[in-house]
Formats: sequence, structure tokens, C-alpha cells
Amino acid sequence: MRNPINYLLIGISSMIIACNPPNPNIDEEGQDEFQSLEVTHKINRQEMSYQDTVYVPIYSDIYIDAQYQKSLLAATLSIRNTSYRDSLFISKIDYFNTDGELVRNYIDKTISLPPMGTVNYVIEKDDDSGGPGANFIVVINAKNHKVRPLVQAVMVGQNGNKGFAFSTDGYSICDDINVNQ
Repeated sequence: MRNPINYLLIGISSMIIACNPPNPNIDEEGQDEFQSLEVTHKINRQEMSYQDTVYVPIYSDIYIDAQYQKSLLAATLSIRNTSYRDSLFISKIDYFNTDGELVRNYIDKTISLPPMGTVNYVIEKDDDSGGPGANFIVVINAKNHKVRPLVQAVMVGQNGNKGFAFSTDGYSICDDINVNQ
């Protein structure tokens, strides 16, 4: 006869594992996909002829009825390099809440986004730390002043048996095309 305590331990372990949602930034091999994008050499800011700071509105919850009932949303920040030839260098991705307080920094080191590459950062549905007025600040640099990155957010939620999704665009709040001058 098998020991019932073993079955209990297996059951508890399974529940603990199931309660911890997977990190969306960890690939199949258990590696942080963004770590491979980190720049390992010092970037010469003098070589950068494009610099932009982008504000991206995020909604981690929205009101859905007259009683001010909130619906939590999952949000994805998407940064897309639209250049065929040039890499983008992303030096800051900061997440702020409705009160303008910094919630978290998403990168510690500058990352390089290859031509036509995309990087996504996910705010889980149950993470309501941002509130309805949350936002990202993204700082982007490139050697070519003609690059035009696309920075957007997509929010997804549901109310009962109805699902909904919408997107927001990032807005340049500091566009300095010729930082060397």
C-alpha cells in the first residue's frame, strides 16, 4: 500500500505550482528572453542621432457600469523596430501608476532591438498596481535619425461572457532628432 502522505505532498506541490503564473518573459529553455538583448558594450551617445522619450498610456482597470464596477485588464507594451537596417537601443522602460509614482523599472541595462524586431512587456490581469491612469515611459536611441519605432499598448479584458480589447499609441514627449548638435 502506498503512503497517503506522498499523495498529499504531490497534491500540495501541484497546487503551489499552479498558483504561480508563468513569467511571460521566460522562454521554453527557462531563459529570460530580454537578457539576450542586453547590450554588453558601452554605447557611445555621440553616435546616436535619434533620441526619443515616449509616453504610453496603460489601463490596468476600467469602469464598466454606472455603479463604478471595475474590470481588471491585462496589458501588453509592444515596442517595434520598423527599420530594415538599423537597431534600436532602449535604455529605459519605466511603469508608473495613476498617481505618477514609479511602480517598477523593466530593464536595468540598455537593450538592442534588431531591425524589424519587437519586444513585448506584459502587465498581468491581476496586477492592479498601475490603476486606470497607469503609463510607461520608454527611452529610445538609434544611430540613424530616420528610424521610426512604433510603441503601443494592447489591453484585454472581459465582463461576464463578453471579451474586449483596445490599444493605445505611444506619444513622443521629448523628440530630439539631432542630439549631437
